Order: sequence, then C-alpha cells, then structure tokens
Amino acid sequence: MNNNPLLHIFGEVLFDHFPDGSRVLGGAPFNVAWHLQAFGQSPRFISRIGDDPPGHEIAALMAAWDMSREAVQTDSEHSTGSVRVLIRDGEPHYEIVADCAYDFIDSKLLEEKQTQGILYHGSLAIRNLVSRTALQAAKARHQGKVFVDVNLRPPWWNRETLLPLLHDADWVKLNEAELIALCPDEHGLEAAMQAFCAQFDLEILVVTRGEQGAVAYDRQQHFVTVKPPASTAVVDTVGAGDAFAALLLLGLSKQWPLTVALERAQAFACALVGRRGATVADRAFYRAFSEQWGL
Repeated sequence: MNNNPLLHIFGEVLFDHFPDGSRVLGGAPFNVAWHLQAFGQSPRFISRIGDDPPGHEIAALMAAWDMSREAVQTDSEHSTGSVRVLIRDGEPHYEIVADCAYDFIDSKLLEEKQTQGILYHGSLAIRNLVSRTALQAAKARHQGKVFVDVNLRPPWWNRETLLPLLHDADWVKLNEAELIALCPDEHGLEAAMQAFCAQFDLEILVVTRGEQGAVAYDRQQHFVTVKPPASTAVVDTVGAGDAFAALLLLGLSKQWPLTVALERAQAFACALVGRRGATVADRAFYRAFSEQWGL
C-alpha cells in the first residue's frame, strides 16, 4: 500500500441499477479511483459503505483490484449507495437513493496527517452535512491542489453549498449544461468559461460536451478543444465523464501539457463508452493505453 498517495479521491461509491436488471459498480469518485488504480496510481479513496451484502461486495472488488480500503468506512446504520439508471433518448438519467452510507462519511475517522498532491471530489456526496463536514476536514489538512468535478443532480444540490466548493478549487470540470446553469447570464461557451474562471479564480476549467468533445480554458487565457472521432461506437455513456476526469487527474499529476491530457482523456472516454457501465474489470483494457502513453 502506498503510504504517501498523491491522489486523494473523496465521495460516493454505489451500484448503478440498469433497466435490464443488471447492476454495475459506480459513483463518480469511485469510478475515477478505479481508473487511476488501473493506471498504477494507488489513489486514497475516502468513502463509506454499508455493512450489507453490496458493501461487502464493494470491499471484495476493491481488494481484487488492489485498491486501498484504509479510508473506506463501514456504516452499520445506513445502506450502501444505489442509483436507478434510466436511459432516455440514449442519455442516462439517475434516480439517486437518499441517506446512503456515503452521505455519512465521518470526519472523526479520517487520518489527521497532512496530505500533498491533488484532492478530487464531486458535488453529490456533500449533499449531507455529515459528509460535507468530513470533506472540509480533509481539505483543511490538504496542502496541494483541489479538483472539483461538478455533478448537478436535482434535487441534490444548491448554490449555497456548491459555490464555496468552487471558490476552494484550483481546477474544475463540468458539462456544458452545468456551466449554463451556473453561469446563466453569459452568452456563448467561451464567454461563459471566461466568466466562470474569473469568478472562481481557477487555474483550469474543463467543459465536456458529449459527442462534441470538450473544451479547456487556462489561466493564460488559452482555449484547447478536443473532439471524438465520428466512428466512436457507443454502448452507453454512463461514466464517460468520470473516465475523462480520471485522465485529467493523471495528466495533471504527471504534468502533461494540457493539450496532451485532453487528447488522452478524450481517447479513454471514447473507449469506455464502448463498454457497459462506468468501470472495466479488464486489466488488458487499461494496459493498452498504459503502453501507448509510456505509463
């Protein structure tokens, strides 16, 4: 186990339940941690699971994937997270169960040592004050950068809790609809991105645009655009943004040029949408990218 991890991933782990009765391990932060582990990064995943069969299954799957569970808490009162995924017009929609174990990440059970590197978190797991307090405790001990991956899942977010998180961020990723929701007075994507970066004093903002790719904007006022190939085969898009975020984190931690990080993030996300679900339990899937990128 890596005793000095440089990637700290805070937030939910859950099972996505699909219309055909299948279920897939998920939760944006967990998906990101899973991908990073496959790329040899040994992230520290901070979360909470129930003391129930799904929780036991998650613990076993993490162990089989060589993921550290030292910061994964077990809850005897609340069940492991679950989401019902509905596919409408090819796009996933989510019914997220309330008061799951990941809503109750206990700040008192977190390690008290200072951390370095990058702290990644989303916006879903902080819908509950208990986990929000734990995130604040983790950030107070963190001396590196903060990457916020916005997930606006109605009704599980509000501006009063989200905006302070964005002010604490160095890097933010969100999709175009989320940018418009948070920056409604700006006309045009580039103007909205510039206003958003200025409002929150960001180093890098990345906006994902589905089949149109993604756009990044940095503090040097450079825009970088990537687009997927037209031939991309899509099985489902669940977890595509998480795959993209994982590669951004990998690129930032390894100091890849922003253009390189975006191109690799796009390539990996395109490969992931050709699989069912948000994670892939096939090391060969990741090995091909690792060899190509010299990881």
